[in-house]
Amino acid sequence: MKQILSILMLLIASLSMAQDGPVAFTKTEHQFGKIPQGVPASFVFEFTNKSNKPQVVEFANADCGCTSPVYTEGAIPPGKKGTVKVTYNAAEPGGFSKNVTIKFLGNNTPYILVVKGEVTPKKAAKPVKKS
Repeated sequence: MKQILSILMLLIASLSMAQDGPVAFTKTEHQFGKIPQGVPASFVFEFTNKSNKPQVVEFANADCGCTSPVYTEGAIPPGKKGTVKVTYNAAEPGGFSKNVTIKFLGNNTPYILVVKGEVTPKKAAKPVKKS
């Protein structure tokens, strides 16, 4: 029981450390739920610069080509907000979980954003009966 409690405490501590950097994301994971095949889905992650100097997104890299991030460019002043819009191309049916790595200039610790969901297959068109 002590081991389980120790592991749980370590996990909680590591999750809280993710927000100890120069910015704080409102949330780092988004669940789309079910989305139709062939219809891209997007979510905008918001962050606040909680440092005393401007922050600049150095890069945003997705796990694969099916996921594309677009982020606030330029310096985000202290106390101001920026965004990372993540779009998932729902081309293939099935469940998905995709990571986007965000790195800020001058900060060695990247942030990981996650989008999850399930792409539902297109419904086949009903054949037209000839009379």
